[in-house]
Amino acid sequence: MTAILGRKVGMTQIFDGAGNLVPVTLVEASPNVVVNLRTTERDGYRAIQVGFEEVPERRVNKPMRGVYARAGVKPRRVLREFRLGAGETFEVGQEIAVTAFHDGDTVDVTGKSKGKGFSGAMKRHNFSGQRDSHGVSLMHRAVGSMGASGVGRVWLGKRAPGRLGNERVTIQGLRLVRVDPERNLLLIRGAVPGPRGGLIVVRKASS
Repeated sequence: MTAILGRKVGMTQIFDGAGNLVPVTLVEASPNVVVNLRTTERDGYRAIQVGFEEVPERRVNKPMRGVYARAGVKPRRVLREFRLGAGETFEVGQEIAVTAFHDGDTVDVTGKSKGKGFSGAMKRHNFSGQRDSHGVSLMHRAVGSMGASGVGRVWLGKRAPGRLGNERVTIQGLRLVRVDPERNLLLIRGAVPGPRGGLIVVRKASS
C-alpha cells in the first residue's frame, strides 16, 4: 500500500551516477499522519485515513475537529483514504514519511490534470482535421459526421468538443530517482499530472 500525499514543486534535471542527464519532477511530501482506521468488522474493508498539511483549527469544521481530537493530532488540510493490503498494519497517529520509499523504486503517480477549459475536437481528442483543399470549405477543424443518419440522436460516447483536463490522472511505472529525507522530497523521473502546487499521490507500484 506504501503511499504518500505531496505537492508538486516543479521540474528540473539532475545527473545520475553515470553522468546522464535525467529530467525529474520534485514532489514535496511532508510527513503524513494516520488519522483513522477502517476495519473489516466495522466498515467491511481495511483502510487508513491519512492527513496532510497542518492547518489552524479555525480552518476545520466542528465535526472534523472531533475526528482529529480523537486521533490526538493537529488538523490537516487534506484527508485521504488508502486501502490496506494483506498483512499491512498501521496505528492512529503513526507518521508516513518519504523514507518509506527508496531510490530506484517504481511508483504510480496520481494527480489532477491542468484544466484547459472548453476545447475543440482536434485539441481534445488529437483529431487530424479535414483536408485544406478539394472541396472542403470552412470545415477544416470540424468534428465531421455525427454518426448514422437514421438514428435521430448522437450516440453516447461520441468524441466531440468539450471540457479538456481538470480530471484525475494516474501515470504508472515511473522511476523514483532519488529520495531526499532532509527536505521531504521525492525526485521522480519524467513528468507527473497537474500544475505546480497541485496535490499528488505517490504509490509504490505493485510488483
